[in-house]
Amino acid sequence: MHLRDALRAGLKRLLEHDVASAHLAAELLLMHALHQDRSFLHMHPDQDLPAEQFDRYMELIDERCTGKPTQYITGHQEFWGLDFEVTPAVLIPRPETEHIIEAVLDLIKREGRSKQNPFRIADVGTGSGCIPIALAKELPAAQLYATDISADALAVATRNARRLGTAGQIKFIECDLLSCLLTPEFLGTFDFVVSNPPYVGHDELADVQREVRVFEPRLAWGDLAQGEEIYARLFPQVQQLLKSGGSVVVEIGYDKKDPVLSLLDEGWQEREVRPDLAGIPRVITARKTG
Repeated sequence: MHLRDALRAGLKRLLEHDVASAHLAAELLLMHALHQDRSFLHMHPDQDLPAEQFDRYMELIDERCTGKPTQYITGHQEFWGLDFEVTPAVLIPRPETEHIIEAVLDLIKREGRSKQNPFRIADVGTGSGCIPIALAKELPAAQLYATDISADALAVATRNARRLGTAGQIKFIECDLLSCLLTPEFLGTFDFVVSNPPYVGHDELADVQREVRVFEPRLAWGDLAQGEEIYARLFPQVQQLLKSGGSVVVEIGYDKKDPVLSLLDEGWQEREVRPDLAGIPRVITARKTG
């Protein structure tokens, strides 16, 4: 069987099971089965595929047909142009979360500061470590502290930081939100606190994609009594850690703009809502006053 025919067979089965982004999944899984990149598939469509490799490919296709995300099958996801290891212990990084990185870089530029400055940054609920690692790549003198309540997630994040060359800039800490940093050593010393926290409430579970609801760690995406409750816990801690003029940058759900903004009243200024590419409010930033 030629590569072209194998790809068609995989795509056909994915479409029969109504798998989202079937064309992309068919390609990524064939690349994974062959340990090759996309250019190889397109340059060698008539290359013969041994039966054992075809069987392995169709096993991966069948796994995807169960609803298991492609990223958990391959163990990889790109974020900010970097290749991240992902496992079922961590939320799969989304393109929308890159707006957090963009927001931090925009704020630095707006303030006339250099990316070479020794910023101190905390990331809350780090998961795969995609946010602090991306920031470390952009801000080479920054020191980052990344927290997560899951030891398994922190193990993945630590491996990513080592593989991507940022381990020396990031300290990974197991704790709830920022509780481990609320000590005299850290109070009032951070330039930024960033987070993509869980924000899905009980009444929104039916709207969550099956792939997320069944396969991604619920601890990382929500199932909260109210989607905004974690921000209500987080922002008072952020206030204690930020310098005067420091900024908080958080991702929000599609309907969380007003509830989250309402929590950034006293003690905050320059609140800004940034939409994603679909025009949906995605990131909120605010600067600490006083």
